[in-house]
Formats: sequence, structure tokens, C-alpha cells
Amino acid sequence: MMTLEDYLAQDARLYPDKAAAVCGTETCSYSMLYERVCERAKDYADSKGKVVLFRASQTIDFLVTYLAIHQAGAVAAPMEKGTPQDLFVELGKKLSSYDVPEGIADVLYTTGTTGRSKGVMISHRTIIADAENLIAGQGFSHELVFIINGPLNHIGSLSKIFPMIVLGGTLYIIEGMKDINLFFHALDYPCEKMATFFVPANVRILTQFSADKLASYAEKIDFIECGGAPLAHADMLDLCRLLPKTRLYNTYASTETGIISTYNYNDGRCLVGCLGKPMPHSRIIITPEGHISCQGETLMSGYIGEPELTATVLRNDTVSMADLGHIDDEGMLHIGGRQDDVINVGGYKVAPTEVEDAALLLPDVKDCICISAPHPITGNALKLLVVMADGKTLNKREVALHLKQQLEIYKVPMLYEQVTTIERTYNGKLNRKFYRQS
Repeated sequence: MMTLEDYLAQDARLYPDKAAAVCGTETCSYSMLYERVCERAKDYADSKGKVVLFRASQTIDFLVTYLAIHQAGAVAAPMEKGTPQDLFVELGKKLSSYDVPEGIADVLYTTGTTGRSKGVMISHRTIIADAENLIAGQGFSHELVFIINGPLNHIGSLSKIFPMIVLGGTLYIIEGMKDINLFFHALDYPCEKMATFFVPANVRILTQFSADKLASYAEKIDFIECGGAPLAHADMLDLCRLLPKTRLYNTYASTETGIISTYNYNDGRCLVGCLGKPMPHSRIIITPEGHISCQGETLMSGYIGEPELTATVLRNDTVSMADLGHIDDEGMLHIGGRQDDVINVGGYKVAPTEVEDAALLLPDVKDCICISAPHPITGNALKLLVVMADGKTLNKREVALHLKQQLEIYKVPMLYEQVTTIERTYNGKLNRKFYRQS
């Protein structure tokens, strides 16, 4: 089996002068990148078989470090660059005490929004399987320039490096989406086809504040993948309208499962909650309880140093997820939210995402979250927290009437409150844990 570093060496031979990575004013060709990786690998000569902890950054130097650690036979563990120094040192000592199974390439830490953060072991084989899944499922190509705008210590953006190096494409790295102008500057890069990965918050920012400008690049944007959290149906429809010829993907993936399935919702149907068919190296099973389980070569090897915890999630080469879902007659996966998120109201179980998607169809609703709240009569009730568009005031009756036209009556919230902001995680996920603790 070829590793990612083997493909890099091949790229350096086949496309020595082609841009491997662009970041700001710096451009690094494949021959330069390979040379830098080989030189940097000497710094990790004594780390073979060990975990090397380092801070992630949106730079070409990150690529050099990440690939060089692999080249030296060590395991790369990129951490959030803002990790406190004391925690960074403590974690480094902890990781150095673990025996790492042969073939492990990375240890990636989960965000911890639904529990404590865990170190997920990813093998070299998994990296290539993820790359091949993305190539087959989304049409990555040698000519493509892919814009990396998310943190490279998480699977969402890190996984896009894999197919680009396998194919010899070009990575264009920017420092997040806080400055939208940087993203549009990247889109001006001289090439025919570009693509990117967004979390839902990115989509909302672009469609609300820069819709016309985004639409002006419709011919150049080959595809956009969305992941990290469910994308609201209203946002899906907006992107389809703005980019009618662009492939727009919703993907089912996680650090534990790898890249599993994907669906181009710009197919004329724009099916909400659909995540497509499993990719070549993946299989999906729906348990009798309705949970999603995944099999195949993209799965994690386990949680580092935690065999007991691993056994609760990874059994018989199957990763069991908390997500609820079903497979339709076309063989496509549909997600119904997480078991932990389901709200029980009077014996009825409600997936809050259904309520939120329906509410976001109202043009004046900018953001929202459906939560569980105490009620003096029923004991428990649905409550919708709503962020309204600038200058607009929440009309509770109007929202309730709209929801009654969209949902079963038991899914319509009893309580409504206008708020200035909705708590979200760094990558745009609704922070439901925050509201459960409040």
C-alpha cells in the first residue's frame, strides 16, 4: 500500500514545478514541498513509533511538519494552536507513555462538545481510503485547486489534503473565514476549477452577507462540501439558487468513522437530511434501534490509551454512532439527529433539527435552536430560541402558525424567545450541551 508520503514523492517526480500549496504570498511546488518534508523528517529521526504533538496552523509549514512526522515513521498529533501551554505539555507527556499500534499515522482529538475530548487513532490505510472515497464520491481531480479554510487539526479540513496529494492537485490555505475577502481573493487564483469545504456557519455568513459576490464565481466553483453539522434546508436552497451548476455535497463523516457517504443536494430535489450513498470503502448499517453504524477501511483504530472506551464504540470492525437514521429505497442515508439530542415531550420524541429547519424557512429568522424547557403543566416543553434579522421583532404567533403548516402538532414549540445570539461551537455546530447545562 502506498502512503500519503509515497504519493508526495511520486508527485515530486511527475509534477515537480506544479504548485502543491499556496498560502498568502508563498507558493510551494511539489519538488520544493517534498524536499522540505525530507529535510524536516531528520528532526524527528528519534521519534519513530512515537506520538509527536505539535500545534496546527493554517500554513504551508503545517503541511511540511505533518508529512515529515509520517516520513520519519512517527505519529502526528496536531493540536488546536490556542491550546494552553500547560495543557499542551501535560498532553505531550501523556501521549509519550502510550504504545501505539503499528500502522498508525495520526492521533486526532475530537472537539468534546458531547463529552470529553478523545484522541482518535487514524491509520495510514485509513488516510488513503478516505482519499479514495472523496475522489470517487465528489470528483476530486489533478486540475483542482482546493481552498482549505478550516482548522487542520480536525478531520473536516485535514481530510481534504489526502485526495489532493494523491492526485497531485493544489491546496490553497487561508486563515479561516473571519475575513471573507481572503476567501474571495483565493477564488481569484488563476485556474479553471476550485472547490472548498464549509461548516454551516460559513454558508450562513456567505449567503447573508456576500450572496451576489459568491454567485459571480458560479462558473469557477466546481463543488462545495458541507460537514461538521447538519446544514439547514433554507441554506441548502440558497446555495442551490446562487450556484446552480456547482455540485453541493452534504457528507456523513466523523473522526471515528472517516468519510462515509455524500449527497449532491443540487440535484433538483435538495433532499433535507439526506447524506447519500456509502462511498467505495464504506458500508452503513442501521441497527434495530435506528442508530447508524459504519464499517469499512476508513474507521478509526481506536482511542489512544483507552481500550475500554474504544470497546464501547468499536466492536467487530463496526463503529456505532449516536446518530439516528434510515436508508431509503435508493440506498441513500437519511439522518434524523442524535439520540442525545432527541427531546421527549409528553411521550412524543422530537428531533430538534426538524423544528429548526422549518423555522429557518422564514425569511426574518436569522438563526435558532430548539431546546427542552420546564413547563408548569406538562413538565417539559419545546422552546424555540430565535435570532431575528436586523430590525425585526419576533412575532410568536406568526412563527407558530408557520410551524403548524410544516410539522406535526406535537413538534410545534409551546415557548418562544427572541435572543441576540445562538451558542455554537468553533465549527458552527449548535452547542446543545450549553443549553442542557444552562
